Amino acid sequence: MAQAKPSLIVPNPLAEGLTRQVVGVDHFGAQISLNVVEERPLTIWLNGQEIVTAMTIGDYPEYLAQGFLSNQGMLSKEEIVEAIHFDAELQTVVVRTNSPTNYEAKLKKKTRTSGCAVGTVFGDIMEGIDGLRLPKSTIHTSWLYSLARQINQMPSLYLSAGAIHGTVLCAQDQPLVYMEDVGRHNAVDKVAGWMRASQTLGANKILYTTGRLTSEMVIKCALMGVPVLASRSGFTAWGVELAHQVGLTLIGRMRGQRFQCLAGDERLVYDAVPSSEDEDRIHRRKSAQ
Repeated sequence: MAQAKPSLIVPNPLAEGLTRQVVGVDHFGAQISLNVVEERPLTIWLNGQEIVTAMTIGDYPEYLAQGFLSNQGMLSKEEIVEAIHFDAELQTVVVRTNSPTNYEAKLKKKTRTSGCAVGTVFGDIMEGIDGLRLPKSTIHTSWLYSLARQINQMPSLYLSAGAIHGTVLCAQDQPLVYMEDVGRHNAVDKVAGWMRASQTLGANKILYTTGRLTSEMVIKCALMGVPVLASRSGFTAWGVELAHQVGLTLIGRMRGQRFQCLAGDERLVYDAVPSSEDEDRIHRRKSAQ
């Protein structure tokens, strides 16, 4: 019997509480009303210990908590999550595992990252990628073109309100889960949390993000076991260096049928001929509509 195709999880721009109308004026002085993304603090607890307060749009708090803790090395693959409790009034989410935890020493050492909503990595996260080499795989350029087209046409908070980043986990040319948040690190952590909860492996997957390809993004992608990270944005030098270190394919500046690969190009299979500049310009214009 053929295995059922998993349902695609996509943003719901109409979901209650994610945006609100704000009144202002435009460049002519005329009154306007804009749909603006909400931003609220969410405090993550692991067992009896407060870990971090993240600024987030507030959807999928359980996935965000699990993904953040996993990517910080505070929630191993072997640990069993016995319960997750989200309190909407207090804006807290508590993850309870089958073993006691104490990360007080690790929490004292933290690094503010270049995330647009000020990401944070704790303690020895760099040690988590020491000696790590991502599995071999291939990526067809036709998949990249198809994914770019599909993602540009999906419903999103970015299209309705802006001021937000998106991250999409894909299998070949099929999007699996699409998460958005005010910080690209939060969107990636939500995907990581979904992967852990659904027991989805990162091998042979592609992670697409709208944000910059920084060291933090490369580290998170590597810890998730995903061998390919792609973005419509650009690179940082350290991000490229770390991608080479862990054997990750790093693809940026994706526009229509144009992209640049600065690490892991041995995975690329050039099975589609890029369109002409004029055709590519038309494709990008249609995608933006």
